[in-house]
Amino acid sequence: MRRLLSLLAAALAVACSPQAGAGAAASAETSASRHPVSGLEIIPLAVVSDGQRHEFAVEVANTAEEQARGLMFRTELGPNEGMLFPRTPPDLASFWMKNTPLPLDIIFIGKDGRIMNIAAETVPYSLDSVSAVGLTSAVLEIPGGRAAELGIEPGDAVEW
Repeated sequence: MRRLLSLLAAALAVACSPQAGAGAAASAETSASRHPVSGLEIIPLAVVSDGQRHEFAVEVANTAEEQARGLMFRTELGPNEGMLFPRTPPDLASFWMKNTPLPLDIIFIGKDGRIMNIAAETVPYSLDSVSAVGLTSAVLEIPGGRAAELGIEPGDAVEW
């Protein structure tokens, strides 16, 4: 019994120490930068269009598996949310909407960091391919119609 009380007292002392609080804060900060559904890292991204800066919080799909899943099965995507698909090395990207219930604007970003073309308001669940017009360094997916709403168009710069 005495040993149990000693262990409990030690655990309480550690839990109340300033370092424990700092660890909890660091843990909360780490989880705050991950999407609650996908578990992917969330980073800031901006599209600079006609002198205006449009800010987004985007999930980053880095691995082949993450990119293959993309936004499939997702039923919600906020107006300033999206997903970024880095392409290393740059390639001729082609996407489809299989198992994706939300219409999306699929934005193809060239090696110079500028938008090459946009597949606007793609059709949910469609198996038709939408492709870049050239070598792609990244692809950005945002809610369908959002690019037109914000005036985002080919030639605009994308920063992340």
